[in-house]
Amino acid sequence: MRGPIFRVVRDFDSLGPAATERGMTLMLDDDVRTLLRQHWAASDDNDFDAEHAIYADHAILEYPQSGERIRGARNIQASRMAQPNRKRFTVRRVLGGGGLWISELILTYDDQPVFVVSIMEFEDGKVVGETQYFGGPFEPGPSRAQWVERIA
Repeated sequence: MRGPIFRVVRDFDSLGPAATERGMTLMLDDDVRTLLRQHWAASDDNDFDAEHAIYADHAILEYPQSGERIRGARNIQASRMAQPNRKRFTVRRVLGGGGLWISELILTYDDQPVFVVSIMEFEDGKVVGETQYFGGPFEPGPSRAQWVERIA
């Protein structure tokens, strides 16, 4: 038997009372934002079970820069558990709505910061697709120095 159906919506009233009668469990954007905060907090705490509760069993994770694709929540979790570096996560912002969410964060591997953008696609209240992009810090180019304001 299939579990409850989740649909991410911005406003319950837009679906009307028939939605709950059809067995749909409605998730507001604020609910997804809370799930993402819990996910990143669990990532920072190295709580692998809580970190990966957000993923559907059939989720796919892609790292385009290294050409990697990992299929299935169990494999995603195992690949992260096998990663030997000490990791810390600092969320800069979370943006999104409906089934598409973007997290911008700083991932620190053994005290070396890397900037990360995580794009997550939700279906039925779970992440079914995630793409992560990584970039290291670099010095600003001298050609644009007169317009640059340094940020911390």
